[in-house]
Order: sequence, then C-alpha cells, then structure tokens
Amino acid sequence: MKNVLVAIALLSSLPVLAQQQAPRQDPAAIRSSVEQFLRTQSVGLPGDVQITVGKLDARLNLPTCLAPEAFLPAGSRVWGKTSVGVRCAAPSPWTVYVTAQVRVIAAYVASAAPLAQGQLVGQGDVILMKGDLTTLPAGILTDTTQAIGRTVAMSIGLGSPMRLDSLKIQQVVQQGQAVRLVSSGPGFSVASEGRALNNAAVGQIAQARTSNGQVISGVARAGGFVDVTY
Repeated sequence: MKNVLVAIALLSSLPVLAQQQAPRQDPAAIRSSVEQFLRTQSVGLPGDVQITVGKLDARLNLPTCLAPEAFLPAGSRVWGKTSVGVRCAAPSPWTVYVTAQVRVIAAYVASAAPLAQGQLVGQGDVILMKGDLTTLPAGILTDTTQAIGRTVAMSIGLGSPMRLDSLKIQQVVQQGQAVRLVSSGPGFSVASEGRALNNAAVGQIAQARTSNGQVISGVARAGGFVDVTY
C-alpha cells in the first residue's frame, strides 16, 4: 500500500516537474534584442551614440521565445531615457518592457561671448563644444553656419548652448525697399533699380518690380542687392 501511495505521489508531481524543467527565456537575450533595436533605430543620429540597457527583474520567469520582437511603445523615443518593449508570439505569448538610455555625444554650438538681443552673430561669437545632446534643450544647433549671419532673438549668456529659436534670420531685403537688380555674365554686367515685393534673407528668393512694371525674381544679397539670372 505504501508503494502504491508513493507511485501516485510521483505521478501527480510529473506535470509540476515538467513545468519547472521547461526551457525559460534567457534575460540576456531580451537585453540583447533591445540594444540591437536601439542601434538600428538610432542610425543617422549625429556623433557617438552610447546605449545602456537596464537590467530585468531577477524574478522574471518567461517561457522561451522562438523570435522575440523589440518595439517602441507609444510615447517613447530613441533619445535620452526611454523604454523598449519586447514581445513574443509563440509558443507562449508574453510582453515585457525594458528601460534604456541613449546618449548622443556630439559637438554643439555655444556662445563664445555674451550676446545681446538684436546682435548680429559673427564668426567670433560662436564656438563648438562637446556634450550629450539628449540633455540639452530641443532645437540645439550643431553647426556654426546655422548661427552665423543670424540675429539674436533673446540675450544669450557666455557658453550657453544656442538654439534655433533663440536666433532669427536677418532680412537683407524688406518689402517696399528700393533694391539694386544686378544681372551679370561673361564680359557684361547690367544693373537697374526696383522695389522689393517681399522680405528675403541672404540666399533667399526676392521679387522686385521695375520702373516699367515688370516683376523680376533673383537671389537676395547683403546691402539690398538682388542677383538676377535670365
């Protein structure tokens, strides 16, 4: 009788033993899929991209997955502190979320001197500094040419990162202004007067009306000049 009871107990424990011995998902594989996903998604970001994937809960006990799929949850982004989801479709469906941090170490534009509102930014007014772009304000400039020739919209302190919204394009041609229309080519140069029909910064298209009523388009230059090409 005793042997029968032992046999029944062993048989009843087989499903539990089988469940305990079933293959479980390796947490390292989940973290690896998250890092690979972020590497792919961050292609094209400037500078040196550094990715740190958080650890999973040690108590996590998931069935093994044939093809875990990483995805970006709604509201998350591949920038700074973020969260990446990993889901399994078969053989047992499950979903987990893993924290991560994406740092982007690159050069950014900063002020080389205090800049006053209305000041025109010159070559000596900007410098390049290096840091984590994900910790800086949105719209940060990464090329000095993005700042040079623009006007300071609000005062900027020494060494402050320069944002696109802190600068404005200087208008070299303003609507109603008298402009000089210049057309030149090999061996000739013709100039005439006109009146601007729109505002334009350096390099932008400006339209002007001549004294005989003709409307001419050209490229705005400093000093109220418009280069016309026929």
